[in-house]
Amino acid sequence: MIQISELSFTYKGADRPALSNVSLTIPDGGFVGIIGESGAGKTTLTYAINGIIPHHFRGDYYGSVTVEGLDAFEQEPAALSLHVGSVLQDTESQMVASVVEDEILFGLENFGFSREEIRERLEDALRKVGIESLRRRNISSLSGGQRQKVAIAAIVAMRPRILLLDEPTGELDPASSRQIFSLLRELNERLGMTIVVVEQKIMLLCEFAKELAVMADGRLACHGPVREVLARSRQLEELGVNCPRVVTLSRRLQEEGLGSGETCINVDEAEQMVRRVLHDPV
Repeated sequence: MIQISELSFTYKGADRPALSNVSLTIPDGGFVGIIGESGAGKTTLTYAINGIIPHHFRGDYYGSVTVEGLDAFEQEPAALSLHVGSVLQDTESQMVASVVEDEILFGLENFGFSREEIRERLEDALRKVGIESLRRRNISSLSGGQRQKVAIAAIVAMRPRILLLDEPTGELDPASSRQIFSLLRELNERLGMTIVVVEQKIMLLCEFAKELAVMADGRLACHGPVREVLARSRQLEELGVNCPRVVTLSRRLQEEGLGSGETCINVDEAEQMVRRVLHDPV
């Protein structure tokens, strides 16, 4: 479980806080998408969860972050990494090896696992992420989506309870983006891994995430199940969040008295609503 309580943080030398009084609970097995416009505090929030703040980025820190019962302020990031695996937006910056297999082995060897366990975890991670065919490949020869999978496999091999990702599909095409999110859902549902992902592609979050947390000006503007958050689409648009077109369509139909029921969050639901309206107009 991740428990954030009244967290505020101002980077050293900054004239305003990056996070202001943020309180958020993410249960074990959750799948939470963090959204918000640029500069809203999304990445800073992830840094507080994995211990990068305040251990690497200094500043004024108030409140608390507890991860799997550990105080993120007191624990060094290396200790937290056994519980929280992080995949950065720029995966190349976190790659330390030139070959896929060596990249996955690096963390295992540095944490002192036995040779037998290292081999078992390596094979298991390659299989779970579906990249067995890439194990001997040079990382520089991989596509963006394949590099993301390697970064995730290196984390999966460590078997953390929590996987934290910062815009993992930022440079990927739609097909590769869906592959990454399908993998995240499998890790969440099959392994019970808690997924926390900063993402701009809200349609992906509508399909795969269980909850949304909306950041604005360093504050948590709203948080809850995906459908409930998107039902507040006018507020989200005022906060600079581009809601999916199906959400805007269903809201406008409801405002005109033509639609009924819950807010649509995918194309199939929007199609059904439009068909009902055309079949039985007011």
